[in-house]
Amino acid sequence: MANIKPFKAVYYNSKKVKNVSKVVSPPYDVISPEEQDELHELSPYNFTHIDFGKDAPNDDKANNKYTRAKKIYAQWLKKGILLQDEKPCIYFYKQDYKIMGQKHSRMGFISLMELENEEETKVYPHENTHSKAIDDRLRLCESLKSHLSSIFVCYSDRHRKIGKIFNKNVLVTQPMIDVEDNDKVHHKLWRLDNPGLIKEINDSLSGQHLFIADGHHRYKVATEYRAKRLSRITNSTGQEPFNYVMTYFTNMDSRDLQIFPMHRIVKGLPDNLDFLEEFFRIDKIKKKEEFLILLARAGRNEHAFGLYTREGIKLLRLKNRLLIEKFVKEGSKEYKSLDAAILKSFVFDRVGIKSDDILYTKNINEVTERVNEFRVDAGFIMNPVKITQLRAIALNGERMPPKTTYFYPKVLSGLTVYKMG
Repeated sequence: MANIKPFKAVYYNSKKVKNVSKVVSPPYDVISPEEQDELHELSPYNFTHIDFGKDAPNDDKANNKYTRAKKIYAQWLKKGILLQDEKPCIYFYKQDYKIMGQKHSRMGFISLMELENEEETKVYPHENTHSKAIDDRLRLCESLKSHLSSIFVCYSDRHRKIGKIFNKNVLVTQPMIDVEDNDKVHHKLWRLDNPGLIKEINDSLSGQHLFIADGHHRYKVATEYRAKRLSRITNSTGQEPFNYVMTYFTNMDSRDLQIFPMHRIVKGLPDNLDFLEEFFRIDKIKKKEEFLILLARAGRNEHAFGLYTREGIKLLRLKNRLLIEKFVKEGSKEYKSLDAAILKSFVFDRVGIKSDDILYTKNINEVTERVNEFRVDAGFIMNPVKITQLRAIALNGERMPPKTTYFYPKVLSGLTVYKMG
């Protein structure tokens, strides 16, 4: 089983950094080049200066974004911009936010999670990783000997045991960090250093299957870094710092675990799409607001998605579930039932849409704008994946199609750092 463990987090010193909102950042992998520039300029102490540095024209082995990150990190620690806690803690983390005017509050905690060999672990990913991204993050990890951002893991707690510990013992105390981001998400972070309560939390997770929601590349980097370090020593105690990865845990049984849909924007879609009528019931919808209601309603019992072109928006509903087994050739029953897998088999594969022809976005307005501006041919508007689908597919040892899930809100980078050196 993957044990959790408290740690002495590195965090921003509020006496030196008065406005924490200017130094924390989204995870590096959701930051656009334009946003990277904005964050670098926002503050000389913005976390992206070490977590998401820039390449320079004259970079070489001795001077590059990884060596610069190491130097900046050391300077911030020396100057007291960053501090390290004196006691090992776990860090409870609450995010308050709104979706379509409705309030939500997601509670989780950040701790270390024990890394295990692949054949022993009960930690399940649901996405594929890419070697280029792994190489980048591994070089940064080796340079700083630190985990800069948490991986995001879901556990099951139907009786809310951990939530009750938080409400009774943590929520009533003063948070160490209290900040609002650009999306109006309110982030609060608290310490918990009580060994008895930490043991209760660890016991609640004992023997569970754990599911990676976000941070697949960071998890892969942690396992590769561990393997490298283990290869250099003869007798491992299992307690070396590299045997753990900084992890954000949250309850998959909570209604406040939000998964946004990832829509598909495509080039190269032919004008004649009459073949769709063979497989789908097709309804033309006049208003976007009406369409979103109908799409969500259809998604409860059917496989459905929207098709947006310059002619307007249409709701496509699969005529018969038996078509799935006949035409979707890849994967288990659970995998074949993903709307993204159905879209690929019944539409993209038939008209020759390749992965390079697809852009992904969680923003429906981006879909309509790109189509209306003649930058792309069409957009496919999706329903969100259910956590039960993610769980089933991960337990099957399968990986979902690219960009199928978007967990919201993201865990801020810069709240805690795990210093292994």
